This record gives sequence, C-alpha cells and structure tokens, in this order.
Amino acid sequence: MFRADLKLSFALGVAGVVAAALPVAAPVALAQSARDANAEAFVQQGAREVLAVLNDRAKNDAAKKEAFRVLINRLVDVPKVTRFVLGKYARSATPDQYNRFAAAFRTYAEGVYMSRIDDYHGEKVVVLGSLVRKPGDVLVTTQLAGGRSSAPTNLVWRVLNDGSGWKVVDVQVSGVWLAITQQQDFVSTIDNNGGKIDVLIAQLIKDGGTGKILRSGK
Repeated sequence: MFRADLKLSFALGVAGVVAAALPVAAPVALAQSARDANAEAFVQQGAREVLAVLNDRAKNDAAKKEAFRVLINRLVDVPKVTRFVLGKYARSATPDQYNRFAAAFRTYAEGVYMSRIDDYHGEKVVVLGSLVRKPGDVLVTTQLAGGRSSAPTNLVWRVLNDGSGWKVVDVQVSGVWLAITQQQDFVSTIDNNGGKIDVLIAQLIKDGGTGKILRSGK
C-alpha cells in the first residue's frame, strides 16, 4: 500500500489514485529538453487548487472530502488509473467485479487522503520544468515545500492530453511512481490469494485507507 511518507504527496496527484489501452508505464529518460507551457500551467493550477482545499480551515472534513472529489474528477483520468492499478486482472475481472473494485479503490484512495488531512499547513507547489515525451505526453517536475515539510520534495507528474484536455495519470515522489507501486501491491495481493479479485476488494473495503491490512497480508 502507500508508504506513510508518500501519502501527503499522493493527495496532490491521486493517481488513483482514482490502463489497458494506454499503459502508464514508468517513463524512460529521454534526451529531449522541450518544455510544454500548457502542461506546466495545468499542473501548477491544479496543485494550487488542491492545496487550497486541503489548507482551508473554514471547511470541515466532509466539505473538504467533497471538494477534493470534485477536483480529482476534473484533474485525474480516474477510469484509466483505476484500470491500470488492477494490472493483469483488469482483463479477467467480470463487469460486476470491476465495478465493485472501482468503487472500493475510490473509497480507499479517499481514505488515504482523509487519514492525512491534518498534515496540510501552508504547503506550496512550484513548477521547475517539463519534458515532452511525445505530443500530448509530458512529465512536469514540481517542488512541494513549506508548511510542515521538513525539506522540499520534488514531484514529477505524468500528464496526458488526447485533445480533450490534460489529465494526470501518475505522480513520482522520491523516485517512486505511485500508480505503478499501487499496481504492484494490488497484483501481489491477488496473486497471493489464488487470483481471487474479490479478496482484494474485501481488503480494500476493510482497510479504509490505512494501508495496514494489505501491507500485512491479512
């Protein structure tokens, strides 16, 4: 599950956060220096909006959760990330299983955010640059600093634009791609339980966003 020291940064990207057709594989290093100002502006504005919600002391937890959900629906390609994190089992899941997994994963991801809600105190995100992998596929590097952060943290956002607007599909924190890590954890959990997707769904529901149950394998 999500490492505790990554949860704060995860809330910004929620790459699941929440794809078989377009795998969100770990981006390779490219000898290309082109930047995309539009992708950078999308990430900067999106990060500011998310942090504004998380740092709003006038909102109670329920109001923050709802505002956060609205932002994530707009900023993140939730269907693509949901399918991706299920890995090879996205192809074998029945429609009923997939729908139940999607709902459980979304609730789990929100639980991760809610469990860290008191950690947000004035953080700011600054765009440092971007790298165009190909048209419509950009890595945007940002830095999260301030608030309770002991030291600045660099985040790399992978954003895609198919012509209908930019969407986040993964976020790298401290060298770890969150959606890829989540997929590895989920697939391992299913593998260790005889390929039973329903076991993962049940554990996600029981876990409630803490990561303790799946991490312990119970």
